[in-house]
Amino acid sequence: MPFDTLASDFYDFASTLTDDEREALGRLREHLEREVKPVVNEAWEKAEFPHDILPGLFATDAARYSWPETAPFANSAVFRGMLALELSRVDASVATFLGVQDGLTMGSIGVCGSDEQRAEWLPKLASGEIIGAFGLTEPLSGSDSAQGLRTTATRDADTGDWLLNGQKRWIGNATFSDITIIWAKDAETGKVLGFIVPTDTPGYTATKIAGKISLRAVQNADITLENVRVPERLRLQNANSFRDTAAVLRLTRAGVAWSSVGVAIGAYEAAVRYSKERIQFGKPIAAHQLIQDLLSKCLGNITASLAMCVRVSEMHDAGTQRDEHSALAKAYCTARMRETVAWAREIFGGNGIVLDYDVARFFADAEALYSYEGTREMNALIVGRAITGEAAFV
Repeated sequence: MPFDTLASDFYDFASTLTDDEREALGRLREHLEREVKPVVNEAWEKAEFPHDILPGLFATDAARYSWPETAPFANSAVFRGMLALELSRVDASVATFLGVQDGLTMGSIGVCGSDEQRAEWLPKLASGEIIGAFGLTEPLSGSDSAQGLRTTATRDADTGDWLLNGQKRWIGNATFSDITIIWAKDAETGKVLGFIVPTDTPGYTATKIAGKISLRAVQNADITLENVRVPERLRLQNANSFRDTAAVLRLTRAGVAWSSVGVAIGAYEAAVRYSKERIQFGKPIAAHQLIQDLLSKCLGNITASLAMCVRVSEMHDAGTQRDEHSALAKAYCTARMRETVAWAREIFGGNGIVLDYDVARFFADAEALYSYEGTREMNALIVGRAITGEAAFV
């Protein structure tokens, strides 16, 4: 499938990709436009995940590129970011589903799992044979997860198994996942450990969170763990502290930055289309100065954010990306996304609050991306610590 640079990629960052990468992006874009875009507004309105799209989505190889065990060809972090962008410019809920599957679930196993665990679980997740979720956030622990985890893991001295007890909240995919990565504190040592937990394990319960105004198609859940018994072989063998958890989040924060650019582009592209079709005062509103000003400001935000995402991904491939680099990208790009979707929605007037024109969905979904994977404030403090050498978290 030929790949054409998006008009919203104003400085043509996609030109840095290889032919294989561009061809893969073209296949994904064509599939999303044909099979996914027509169903996402209905799924969003009903607050239901469109499960019928999953076989075709996984057939595009969208979840295979991050790890050598599953990647069909060698690829760059910029390419993987562009994948997240393409998904998000069509629908943030579908992008979030794949971000949980590929970024958080596979990321936890890829970063913290043993060679045997990687070989067993990564191919199953990449193909969609099983669905994953990532359980870190708790009802009373979000931004302070490094210190405030209340879920415990207690070692059974007789069997060597682990017993997990606690609660998790806001866990995406968890109402239908086959496994969930659960992060818990060792009751004896206080160390943060990770576990691959099959969701049919006795004592594991997931309940859908209702009433959301953002990412409505994502199935977030409250999870209750009551003496959930997990064998030692399902403990992530290289997860021994929150530093290991943070290594996973470092990867996915940059992915959220890319997704936020995709959401901004989705809203911007909808606004450009609408401005050319909507006639007021005898001509398309695209011919009015104030509309062109709003569109120019949108494109400026998109271009600046895209440049930041490209650079932080290049740093990842070079092995020089640090926590503060991905934190700054996440904080900055989601803030610019929030401005951009508001300006884009403004162009629609009253039509901007109905799903028919897509922009209302992007406008609402931006709020979730702005908050998850570390709030703007927490990421600002990570950057502030790098600037000053002083930690100001509490």
